[in-house]
Amino acid sequence: MKYSVLSSLRHRGKVLQIDAEREIVTLLGGNGDVIGNLSWDVVIDQVLAHRKGVVQNEVRAEPRISLIFTVRYTTPEGQQFESRAGGIGGGGLFIESHSPLPIGTKLAMEFSLPQNPEQWLPAKGTIAWVCPKADQYTFSPGMGVRFTEVEPRVRDQIHEVMKAIQVTSQAA
Repeated sequence: MKYSVLSSLRHRGKVLQIDAEREIVTLLGGNGDVIGNLSWDVVIDQVLAHRKGVVQNEVRAEPRISLIFTVRYTTPEGQQFESRAGGIGGGGLFIESHSPLPIGTKLAMEFSLPQNPEQWLPAKGTIAWVCPKADQYTFSPGMGVRFTEVEPRVRDQIHEVMKAIQVTSQAA
């Protein structure tokens, strides 16, 4: 089903498309171009965050940092890709891609963090949201992946890198 945005002055002319079968909300521009998609999980997280009186730009179980590194990933069908990741946190990462995979796609991944590029860290995840075109404010085209399986040692390494970068940023 499609719903035109009429009352919101900032977003008038855009359209919300609800796909109940795939549990996805898609935002369309005035010309019908896909601006972005969110899984119902992400929409529900936003509603719950606002219900608690917390106003946040992002709803995350854990903080994340912007960081460029390499990620390799495989779909359940066996398709293999290598790309650049643009951010990471204990809860997931963002994979840059001009052809993002659909929300809900499960991925087996391995990535190497800049502090130790020869070491590949394994994880599994599910695509939680996609940005099919560059967002002029925040994101390159790509997909946000929520970790579903990550070893404690890998999560610890992610947290160590995050702390090191945050300390360096604060010192600067």
